[in-house]
Amino acid sequence: MVKTGGIGDGPDGGTAGGDPTLATRIVATLRQRIISGEIAPLLRLRVRQLAQEFGTGLSPVREALNRLTRDDLVAHSDQRGFVVSAIGEQDLEEMIKARCWLNERALRESIAQGGPDWEERLIVAYHRLSRLPRWADEAEGIANPEWEVAHRVFHRVLIDACGSRWLVGYCEQLFDVADRYRHMARKAALARVRDEHRQIMEAAVARDAERAVELLNGHFRRTAELCKAELQRRAAA
Repeated sequence: MVKTGGIGDGPDGGTAGGDPTLATRIVATLRQRIISGEIAPLLRLRVRQLAQEFGTGLSPVREALNRLTRDDLVAHSDQRGFVVSAIGEQDLEEMIKARCWLNERALRESIAQGGPDWEERLIVAYHRLSRLPRWADEAEGIANPEWEVAHRVFHRVLIDACGSRWLVGYCEQLFDVADRYRHMARKAALARVRDEHRQIMEAAVARDAERAVELLNGHFRRTAELCKAELQRRAAA
């Protein structure tokens, strides 16, 4: 169920000393809930309530929320505190442009620099992805978490031979933002996705950078069009 009310009640308190390991766990949990749509856009994230939920002090929660702010999944203002970042058509278009630009550079460099080990990892990542069912419950549009992990791994391996951890990091950040939109439109017809992944993998392994980039950008933009249609449908409802 998507949460649309505020998470937590009461003013924020303060504690000294955070737990980096705990903060990382909180980041992972909240990231998954935000990306999946379980926590709705613009929902207020109250530090005290989250601390109670995770059984911790306030400092690890604040650290986690600050990290998610840097990833553009959470926003912060003096008036409202922490809230889940908004989504919209303009944000979607800007994000897709940036995603295409950065992934194109990363993919070209991976194709140019990646060796046989990269090819092997990419083929293995694709085959694992292709053999997993897309849905845990297709009728309800419930995603298969194993497919979601394999999907992320495939897109990471595709670009991780580019030689720049910074570039890979920015691409992964945009993957998370794009995933918020993709989950929103997950009930749309996405049967073509498996073929698109195969074609991208084959072009990359064949060292055909032009075709691989064209296919990857098309893959991103077609998914974005489904997301845009869903945003328009919701706005008209």
